[in-house]
Amino acid sequence: MIIGIGHDICDQRRIGAIFDRFGVRFSARILTPDEQAELQGRKNKQAYLAGRFAVKEAVYKALAAADQAKMRWHHAATLSRKNGAPLLILSDACLAGATALLPPGHSLKLHVSLSDEPPYSSAFVVLSAEQKTE
Repeated sequence: MIIGIGHDICDQRRIGAIFDRFGVRFSARILTPDEQAELQGRKNKQAYLAGRFAVKEAVYKALAAADQAKMRWHHAATLSRKNGAPLLILSDACLAGATALLPPGHSLKLHVSLSDEPPYSSAFVVLSAEQKTE
């Protein structure tokens, strides 16, 4: 059962200009330490930053029915699996908000799709509830 859907599109040029101006101050503000480590190994830092920014925005949209008062950029992370597929990880207030939306007896499943088509990055997030098996 779907409990939240979010989508965002981000202009890589805009994010690149912010990164060029503020550098690590900007990336440290929006990226978790693990995401920052991945960023260092990327050739196209603009696309990486724009994609992660889009995912975080999509997460907030998917959590529209939850209390978002304490949610921060670092409470949603997207890392790359070995095969390149994105892995969405929620923590702290984002995880609490998603968990609060779950019906009793269900567990949270996270789904993310991330696409880059320069100069844009797009992210689609689905939060679903799966019935726990006994």
